Amino acid sequence: MADTTAPAPGPGPGPGPGRIPLLDVLRGAAILGTLMTNVWIFAAPGSEWGVLAGGLDTPDRINAEFVFRFLADGKFLALLTLLFGVGLAIQYESAARRGRPWPGGYWRRAAFLFLEGTVHFLLVFAWDVLMGYAVTALVVARLLARTERARRIALWTAGGLHLALMSLATLAAVTSAGAAPGVSERAVRLYAEGGWGAQIAFRFENAIALRVEPVFSFGLLLFLFLLGVRLYRAGAFAPDAGGRRIRARLAVWGLGLGLPLNLAVALAGPDWFLLGRYVAAPLVALGYLGLIGWALDRLPVPGVVTTALSSVGRTALSCYVLQNLLCVLACYGLGLGLAARFADSPDRPWWVMGLWAAVCAVLAAGSWLWLRRFPKGPLESVQHAVLTALAPAGGGRGEPAAAGQAPARVAE
Repeated sequence: MADTTAPAPGPGPGPGPGRIPLLDVLRGAAILGTLMTNVWIFAAPGSEWGVLAGGLDTPDRINAEFVFRFLADGKFLALLTLLFGVGLAIQYESAARRGRPWPGGYWRRAAFLFLEGTVHFLLVFAWDVLMGYAVTALVVARLLARTERARRIALWTAGGLHLALMSLATLAAVTSAGAAPGVSERAVRLYAEGGWGAQIAFRFENAIALRVEPVFSFGLLLFLFLLGVRLYRAGAFAPDAGGRRIRARLAVWGLGLGLPLNLAVALAGPDWFLLGRYVAAPLVALGYLGLIGWALDRLPVPGVVTTALSSVGRTALSCYVLQNLLCVLACYGLGLGLAARFADSPDRPWWVMGLWAAVCAVLAAGSWLWLRRFPKGPLESVQHAVLTALAPAGGGRGEPAAAGQAPARVAE
């Protein structure tokens, strides 16, 4: 996730000088939104492995679960990815103002992010995106030092190749007569009854299969990173009339085109899943960005809502890891085992949505209380300390001012 600019000075939940409040709110919304998708993974039979085995098909009729999942799937992940690109643009701008070479020592930050993602993947959640973000960030960091023409070519090439790949994969799924293999009994028992060590070993043994998403969607990651850079430089997050116009247009076009397209592929059946999650959903993400910005610009949004979202956004990495850990403890057999206990319950959709609401409340309250005493989240503080220690003497050439000024990160 992207920590926008300078860290907040001193205790308190308010944004520090130089921060862009809209980005904190967007980041917080994206973090809680990704959980709207991930909570169904934790609650499904076979959990993380069920994603690959066809155990997470959306309902075949429009009901509360369909709407809940439809509003989230792929949209907030795309928003998070775009915001990471915004953070890179801000970090590049910060380095340029200080006359520091770019990308300079950025590889240390990317390597640390990749390590964080690896630890999170093995110990907590198989569908971590931090590892993919780290690799993509290295590529985009290099492109930021190139010409605008080079970035434009990279953006549209990545987007075009991604669209072609998703179209071909969807065509193969639609024309194939094969059915999904189903979730294996071993995977169901592993998450319902197995211990933490057994789950870690399972992720390690199946790392290639469980790491397929960032490889398969690398074109989309690159496209959204670069699109985030373009939107930031176009003034999409600025608190002026130009920024408000851009946000209004994003809301109209993103939702106007994205929602009907997304609904069409969702109702077409599971064979169209890839076009929905990786093509239509990013369009809706742009609409969400514009809609949230438009609401903050023009509506009397309650202060408690913006404070909660900003607090989560400012502690994004910590909240991302904590939300997954809380769901592990609630759903898996090593904790409360709710997934197996309510697997056949007619109330299943409601307790899953209730779990999402409860975890969101914990994150909002916990991050707000933490920021009353500390300027950064706990994992953000660890990151800052490590990167500061690794930086060369004299402030770290290639790093923004202090190490903590770089974008923080997140994922779905």
